[in-house]
Order: sequence, then C-alpha cells, then structure tokens
Amino acid sequence: MSQRDYEETQAPEVYFDRNFNIQAAKILPGEYYVTRRDMLLVTTLGSCVSACIRDRVSGIGGMNHFMLPETGQDNGGWGAASTRYGTYAMEMLINQLMKLGARRENLEAKLFGGGAVIKNMSATKVGERNAEFGLDYLKTEGIPVIAKDLLDIFPRKVYFYPSSGRVLVKKLRNIHNQTIMEREREYGSRLVSSKVEGEIELFT
Repeated sequence: MSQRDYEETQAPEVYFDRNFNIQAAKILPGEYYVTRRDMLLVTTLGSCVSACIRDRVSGIGGMNHFMLPETGQDNGGWGAASTRYGTYAMEMLINQLMKLGARRENLEAKLFGGGAVIKNMSATKVGERNAEFGLDYLKTEGIPVIAKDLLDIFPRKVYFYPSSGRVLVKKLRNIHNQTIMEREREYGSRLVSSKVEGEIELFT
C-alpha cells in the first residue's frame, strides 16, 4: 500500500487547489483525512464540527467532519448513545495520526463549526451539542485546544495546513445555495439509521 493510499483513510476528494497552489483534500460529512505531507485540508461546516489535530513537532495532522445524531432521547450525558458517533469520529482521527507517527504528548487541536444554520434542528441545538461534545472530548483526552471558532449562525469554510498548523476560516454570510444544509441533513439521516460497530482502541 502506498503512502497516499494509507493517508486517504476515508477516500475524500483529492485535488490541486489553484487558488492556494497546493494539493488539497476535501472532507465531507462523516469523513476524515490524515497526512504527513505539506498539503491543504478543506471542509465546509454548518451545524457539524471539524477537529483539526496535529503533532506540533512532526507536522503530522488531520481533519474530521462530524455531528451527533438527533435522537431526542439521550442528549444529556457524556455516555449517551448519540455521543458514540462523535467519539468514533475523534478516535478514528487520533488513531490514524498515531499510525502515521504522531506522538500523543505533542498533539494540539483547533475546533470549528457548530453553527445554528439548519432551522428544523434549532430546537435540539444540534450545533451547540456538537461544539460542546468536541470541547469536552478533547479536554478529557488531554489534547489542548489552541484555537476555536464555534457556534454563531453562519456556515464556515475551513482551510487547514497540518504541516504548519495554520488555519483560515471564511464565514459564508451570503450563501446562495442549500448544498451545505442538504449534505448535513442527509448525513444526519444516515446516522439515525446506522450504528457504530465495535469499539476503537486508542494508541498511547
């Protein structure tokens, strides 16, 4: 298996970004990507949350894109069934970072998203729950959050350079299409009708 195959853990779209003049990977809801190369990771967030985690010494880094399903029954605790989806997304990202050579004591995170952008999800505060979960998870795991841009009412486009840790965030204040919301609704529907299989053991 080549290095490229190993890094494309959820097979997101990889392309050459002409605006930034660099190879990039586009991460959609439910996907993640880790790399040791000098490249750009890109995602667009509504109520979902993205964790950008890197080894500050080696530059190995990655990004995920996740949300907690709207079960309406178990949103009150860390051990709730719905949080298993967020836990799975975080553990898969961290495990892949460790497999590429990242050291746990060197990990640092930046967290983005959790906007109140889908009207029919506002009653359950799904964006707020996603943001709170991400912060709580990283605190519990002892991974410092050195930057964050959470909540608000706007979608965001996030550009992450794992090798340097640089992040650019663009608030999409005048979005003219429903693509983001449609992707997240479809992703949320998939979460409700699926289940997380097994447990993930974190590398230490």
